[in-house]
Amino acid sequence: MTTPATPITPADSLAAVAPSTAEDAAALRAALNRVRSEVGKAVVGQDGAVTGLIIALLARGHVLLEGVPGVAKTLLVRTLSHALSLDTKRIQFTPDLMPGDVTGSLIYDARAGEFEFRQGPVFTNIMLADEINRTPPKTQSALLEAMEERQVSVDGESLTLPEPFIVAATMNPIEYEGTYTLPEAQLDRFLLKLVLDVPQRVDEIEVLRRHAAGFNPRDLAGAGVSAVLGAVELAAAQAAVSRVGSSADVLAYIVDLARATRTSPSVKLGVSPRGTTALLAATKAWAWLSGYDSITPDHVQAMALPVWRHRLQLRPEAELEGVSVDAILRGVLQQVQVPI
Repeated sequence: MTTPATPITPADSLAAVAPSTAEDAAALRAALNRVRSEVGKAVVGQDGAVTGLIIALLARGHVLLEGVPGVAKTLLVRTLSHALSLDTKRIQFTPDLMPGDVTGSLIYDARAGEFEFRQGPVFTNIMLADEINRTPPKTQSALLEAMEERQVSVDGESLTLPEPFIVAATMNPIEYEGTYTLPEAQLDRFLLKLVLDVPQRVDEIEVLRRHAAGFNPRDLAGAGVSAVLGAVELAAAQAAVSRVGSSADVLAYIVDLARATRTSPSVKLGVSPRGTTALLAATKAWAWLSGYDSITPDHVQAMALPVWRHRLQLRPEAELEGVSVDAILRGVLQQVQVPI
């Protein structure tokens, strides 16, 4: 089997060195803030989701985007990739999609007399998995190795995925016909679950104003969206995030929050230790992006809902009563004592 060279720079060839001075770190943060401005040229009213995707990239985590059709989930991912000079590929998940359609497959080359591996769309920087719950569990599970190990195993060989690599998967929260529930093991591998609501009235008017003026969502360059930084700068920012400090009190606070979810009477399955490490990673990214050298309880509280809302399983009676996961998490944040 022959394997073509990955066209995007892999992790081991990037000089992921943290900024050496405070000025360098400030410049990187300013560049990432400009990324939010660039995305805003094409996407209106989804600032929280833009910030969440940037945090996921900094923390090297995957994102689940939940929203009704037409709230710019796909456009958001495409625009962010454009502003970061990253490669992106989109997969429309359907009931007949096969695992090889995601990861790639072996193709017999009659001229060479051997099998050649043709890379699937997972070999990219940001993979947009559109309507991920519309494909059977067998195909969904094809993403598990890629999401966790950042590699694909083919014919006994492990092929490393590009860096950075994240999966941005979309789900429709109101349409359940012809959909498949995501396995808990896969849900747990998403760092964040971001909810994209319908824009406010003023934002929706702005969307129409732009379209009336000739905005074409398929022409990002024409919309004025330009690249702000690339993979090397992003790797430096990731290295800087890994050096953000965390005190023993704040670490204990994260654990206490997680344990409180496990004892809630409405919860069947609370936050696992993987969930606590995910919250720490996202909190460090948010703290660094906000200009802090160490995480605080405020950063933990800001990230708790997007990091944990997809990790709780409610008891059937709680679901029948209309109890929401977000409400439980807000209650936990209010009940657990905050370290001073």
